[in-house]
Amino acid sequence: MSRAWHRALCSLLLAVCSGAFAAGAASSSGPVSLVFAGDIVLNDAAGEMIRTGGDPLASFDALFRQADIRVANLECVVATIGSAGDKIYTFRAHPRALGVLKRHFDALALANNHSGDFGRDAFAEMLGLMDQAQIGHFGGGHNLSEAHTPLILERKGLRIALLGYNEFMPRSFEADANAPGVAWSEDEQVVADIRQARSFYKADLVIPVMHWGWENELTSNPRQRQLARLMIDAGADAVIGGHPHVTQEIEHYRGKPIIYSVGNFVMKETDNARQRRGWVLRLLLDRQGVAAFDTRVAAISMEGIPTLDNTAASPCWQRDQAAVQMCRPAD
Repeated sequence: MSRAWHRALCSLLLAVCSGAFAAGAASSSGPVSLVFAGDIVLNDAAGEMIRTGGDPLASFDALFRQADIRVANLECVVATIGSAGDKIYTFRAHPRALGVLKRHFDALALANNHSGDFGRDAFAEMLGLMDQAQIGHFGGGHNLSEAHTPLILERKGLRIALLGYNEFMPRSFEADANAPGVAWSEDEQVVADIRQARSFYKADLVIPVMHWGWENELTSNPRQRQLARLMIDAGADAVIGGHPHVTQEIEHYRGKPIIYSVGNFVMKETDNARQRRGWVLRLLLDRQGVAAFDTRVAAISMEGIPTLDNTAASPCWQRDQAAVQMCRPAD
């Protein structure tokens, strides 16, 4: 990022820039930093790295440790059971991957089109394994009610609700009243969930995480834009998206940021260079919403392993700016 923008952001972030925003910090005041990484698949080369004691996310360890809350989209099921569905790609990781996920993330979004690759029993097994490992999750559950229940994370007295929804057809792995699965983004239900996150769960901020859009499209489509605005009108403070496997534009609506797609993070099944560059999004949150954000570029190898690119420019913004800028990491 530019030096001028970095100095301005540092004055706002304060402890972030001095490294004092450790995950789970005990301070009861000040802004909260949240980092979000895109689609993660931990089978294949990444899974083999984990099996032999490696860590496919090691390049981002320091960046993640600076945040109060660390979140990502888990684009595979973590299980030992189930049969592969009739799909071109099916992703299942070994439960040993949970150790790596626990090391780097506080919560994982589950509402996507690969959570159901090995069936409902495998998905239910994953929910149990995550609970045992004390890894937070949202956007999926043992039943419809659980899938639509927000995950509440509290840091420094700020209660943040995370909701997750899948938009990618077919609508075949939606949770049912008595069946495990993911949350689907039915407009009326999404509005009700956001409002309930504030009224019943007493959240100060609400952030939906979306799995939507068309693969390889560099801009959002009308459905994404309609739904994003609906969510913010209902009370969301930011909207974070993924699934296109490439990054898409960032805009503001009613002063709230919409990050339509952060792209991939750990993903071997890529077919073009744009799929091998994703963003790790960093939000700075206070009681008024998003005070600032920046992005760091993940350069993804042909084996699907990300490396932090400390030279690439990527989007950044702070509250008094009129528009999103392109910034480079500080020297």
